[in-house]
Amino acid sequence: MTAIDSRRAAPSRDALDPIEIASRDEIAALQLERMRWSVRHAYDNVAHFRAKCEAKGVHPDQLKRLEDLALFPFTTKDDLRQTYPFGMFAVPMDEVVRVHASSGTTGKPTVVGYTRGDIAMWSEVMARSIRASGGRRGDKCHIAYGYGLFTGGLGAHYGAEKLGCTVIPMSGGQTEKQVQLIADFKPEIIMVTPSYMLAIADEMDRQGMDTRTCPLRIGIFGAEPWTHAMRAEIEERLGIDAIDIYGLSEVIGPGVANECIETKDGPHVWEDHFYPEIIDPETGAVLPDGEMGELVFTSLTKEALPIIRYRTRDLTRLLPGTARSFRRIDKITGRSDDMLIIRGVNVFPTQIEEMILKDSRLAPHYQLEVSRDGHLDTMAVNVEMRADQPYDATTAAAAAKDLTHHIKSFIGISTKVNVVAPEAIERSMGKAKRVIDKRPKG
Repeated sequence: MTAIDSRRAAPSRDALDPIEIASRDEIAALQLERMRWSVRHAYDNVAHFRAKCEAKGVHPDQLKRLEDLALFPFTTKDDLRQTYPFGMFAVPMDEVVRVHASSGTTGKPTVVGYTRGDIAMWSEVMARSIRASGGRRGDKCHIAYGYGLFTGGLGAHYGAEKLGCTVIPMSGGQTEKQVQLIADFKPEIIMVTPSYMLAIADEMDRQGMDTRTCPLRIGIFGAEPWTHAMRAEIEERLGIDAIDIYGLSEVIGPGVANECIETKDGPHVWEDHFYPEIIDPETGAVLPDGEMGELVFTSLTKEALPIIRYRTRDLTRLLPGTARSFRRIDKITGRSDDMLIIRGVNVFPTQIEEMILKDSRLAPHYQLEVSRDGHLDTMAVNVEMRADQPYDATTAAAAAKDLTHHIKSFIGISTKVNVVAPEAIERSMGKAKRVIDKRPKG
């Protein structure tokens, strides 16, 4: 058995996987072997990817070094939209045991598929993530991420079971019941969005629970950007370790990267399954480690949906490993596109625009106001009534009610809609300012 083969052996659930502390040379050798398989798998079985490679004049045989990945085309959300729903799958549908989906930019969701092998790998990296966060076999894990098409709930669930935790599959919402179960079941771990964790803490206060004596020891927070200031507030209020988990559905879901409780200095990428690059978002050129740019991922072991050079649009940088040999990503500083993340839901202004344009009463002049109500992000839609439509309190309220319903039904978030008079929204001489972000900085 070679050194690399030995590192593939399933670790004890209470021990580190040896690849987590391997040398960079050993990691690189495993990455190249798996990358060559993944690119070939996508090329042979995904017509859309093969056509993009042929258009660029590149073939899997040219992948001889890790650096050669830069020869291959990027994958974007638009590729997934063009091939909706299953056109990017690389296996027959009878091998796909599950699909998940996240919101797309034009009302159609981004669809991802999983084989049994993919589910096993996802469970493994999620178990590794929970262990890196300080979780251990026998811990009770309260999961308040949403279940269903969203990858968060089931991804966390399978990983916690793989580690040997006792899972409490609460899902999102019902905040009073969340607090009751935390008080009664006494879980050591909670997995939830950071903003909702603070809402749960507010409910604990309302119920008279002493948050500093709550049974939670670890919080694993993801699905939305959060700051060091929010980490400090969560840890101070609840007396727990607040750990950052990173992922996105197109790459696998949560569990692409995770902080280690020993250092809490940025998520370590599980590089044996997901190969990271940082590129210049304008030119697409690969940047050296340490430089800020757009994060790109290539899956190394996915079967149903191999993803090659996926542009996440997240802006960050790659840093050396600390508690693990794998490289880390810095805090996400922003995005190279206009996507917003509202309570874990991806929202594009173009999605709202599409809903507006379907209503003949409304003009295509709108702004989105993002603010924070307590600890939760909220969004209001301000949109004009068309000049040829009657405008009064009754007609405005009716149009607002309809748009609110459509946004909730098709995008999945609750918004406040304000239908205003024609010409009420300020016009721009250049690019329209669609988003007004009133959230506190830092």
